[in-house]
Amino acid sequence: MSEPASASRDAAEPSRPADTARRLPPGAASRRAVVIGGGLAGLLTAAALHDYAEVTVVERDALPEGPEPRKGLPQARHAHLLWSGGVRAMEDLLPGVTDAWLAAGARRIPLPTGLVSLSAQGWLRRWPEMEFMIACSRDLLDSVLRARLAKKERVTFLQRTELLGLEGGASRVTGVRVRTSEGEELVLAADLVVDASGRGSRASTWLDALGVPEAPMDEVDSGLAYASRIFRAPAGTEDFPVVNVQPDAAQPVPGQSSTIVPIEGGRWLVTLSGTRGGQPTDSAEEFEAFARGVRHPVVGELIAHAEPLTDVFLTRSTVNRRRFFEKVRAWPEGFVVIGDAVATYNPVYGHGMSVAAQGAVALRGLVAEHGLTAPGLARRVQRAVSRPVATAWDLATGTDIRYPDAIGKQPGGAQNLLGRYVNRLMLTATGRPLVTQALLSVMTLSGPLPTLFKPEVAFAVLRGPRRPPLAEPPFTDQERESVHTAGAPTPG
Repeated sequence: MSEPASASRDAAEPSRPADTARRLPPGAASRRAVVIGGGLAGLLTAAALHDYAEVTVVERDALPEGPEPRKGLPQARHAHLLWSGGVRAMEDLLPGVTDAWLAAGARRIPLPTGLVSLSAQGWLRRWPEMEFMIACSRDLLDSVLRARLAKKERVTFLQRTELLGLEGGASRVTGVRVRTSEGEELVLAADLVVDASGRGSRASTWLDALGVPEAPMDEVDSGLAYASRIFRAPAGTEDFPVVNVQPDAAQPVPGQSSTIVPIEGGRWLVTLSGTRGGQPTDSAEEFEAFARGVRHPVVGELIAHAEPLTDVFLTRSTVNRRRFFEKVRAWPEGFVVIGDAVATYNPVYGHGMSVAAQGAVALRGLVAEHGLTAPGLARRVQRAVSRPVATAWDLATGTDIRYPDAIGKQPGGAQNLLGRYVNRLMLTATGRPLVTQALLSVMTLSGPLPTLFKPEVAFAVLRGPRRPPLAEPPFTDQERESVHTAGAPTPG
């Protein structure tokens, strides 16, 4: 399975003549950075820094050679949505990576053209392309990134190495203490340490040991659980759209969803989710029934005659949790937190990877502007990282807090007013392409949240949908025929 990724690397990265080789910024050869975590956020951070320092990536697990499961990423078995805002950021960090994904079997899905989606307010129409997403397994996504980083001479991976703590003091972090797989304890000195270790980050504990004040934290817990299973895609569905049925948070019932994402190898990755009181289980016998029981049965109908290739995998740890590191005034020099180590979101919205990528781009830009050891760099980066985090956080928690028995700070009057506007906007998006484009821009993290309030968008929202609502899923005749020929009931 690793051959396509390898072949794509060779095709996408022709060797450069010696006289055009990359020239390092002054002083870069003597600078050192340590990245904690070899997952997606860590890989992107290494890509952001390798032009400015020798980068060592510390990873506690053994990293697979190809698109295989990684011990520290059990959630890889669920659907991962890589939106266009994240793709552009990753392409900026690692030029050619998009072509490498496609060569390895991923698909580029135009949005909303390649999307059959029932939003809270109705079926979206499949207008010509406005944004896009990359559809494949998380294992493939990460393996292509790892393979491209492995070609960078200034990036070193320390696998099966445990991070014990930070070196330095409350005013400056000077490195990390690690334990190797052989039990040897080492100190790795660094001009910059970046924590990209994900939702299991111990940054707060490490900083507390140095005497750094604790960062404020917020949580919103809808009690969400999600279950996934892989099926063999029916013959003739190679270009099948992403299919998604979303819950309606305005209804006083648990929010349940169902999603089909076409992935490499002619397979469908099907993910079901439900909030507290309506969660799916890991029962294979109940999987199809749950998919049929959400707001529309289309996903259940589509998988009814598809061949299951795996058991059902269930995850319950889906709390939205954000640490406001940017609000710590006495933030130490030489230390930055990025990706899921800053904030984790309900995975249904698919924002984690894109937020990590945009944070890495912000990190690179500030290092390029100020230098790796500039006073105040770490605080600048932490504030910059918080901007894409805030957009994803508002989108996720603004919906999750509305489900029955959700735990967290309840919305106030202004937030309720905003919620009513967003509901009207989503209704209008079902029948006006201008509003659909604004919605997709924000949802894919391609544009800022204020895009939804531009005068032309607000005026369109006030007028409402221009076209009547769709009564059934907007499949094409060819898509209906391909599924019907394969033996499944005609969807819709």
